[in-house]
Amino acid sequence: MTAPGNPLSLPVERRAAAFEVRASGRRLVGYAAVFNQPTTIANFRERVAPGAFAASLAAGADVLALVDHDTGRLLGRTRNRTLRLSEDARGLAFELDLPETSLGADILALASRGDIGGMSFGFQVPQGGDRWSGADRTLNKVDLREISIIQAMPAYEGTEVAVRMAAGIADRERRLRALKLAEATAWRV
Repeated sequence: MTAPGNPLSLPVERRAAAFEVRASGRRLVGYAAVFNQPTTIANFRERVAPGAFAASLAAGADVLALVDHDTGRLLGRTRNRTLRLSEDARGLAFELDLPETSLGADILALASRGDIGGMSFGFQVPQGGDRWSGADRTLNKVDLREISIIQAMPAYEGTEVAVRMAAGIADRERRLRALKLAEATAWRV
């Protein structure tokens, strides 16, 4: 049995979030989490507060970039700077240099076509890192473990995927993708 406060004793939680991902060359950029966007998880609602990732990022933890939370499908990591993370006013921004592997090529092709379902992040909540008000939970501080590209449907509603090719993408195409995602979300309910 691990001692209270020991990071190994905390469960790893995973959440999908609204985001935007753009492909430019062999790099994906976007948001793995967006602040103050509520979602329903099981029998409670949850949102991520601004600053929730700040301590984790400042500590220099080695955060992984995965596909569908699968550690066997590694795309990059912060330790070697193939994954770069930062917090801004909108949320947890990321830049990911995709590897020259078949997995990297597959993810790039899916992102370029607008087929990626969303982004997610895996985390642990340290003691005092969340606040509950009835069935509403606010994540104020999390220990970030990984971000994931989700190929299917993420848990958070309102997910938007935008792909920017080298020459850019027309607003019409971006709106069509948003409509398709909204339609897919409606079928999920």
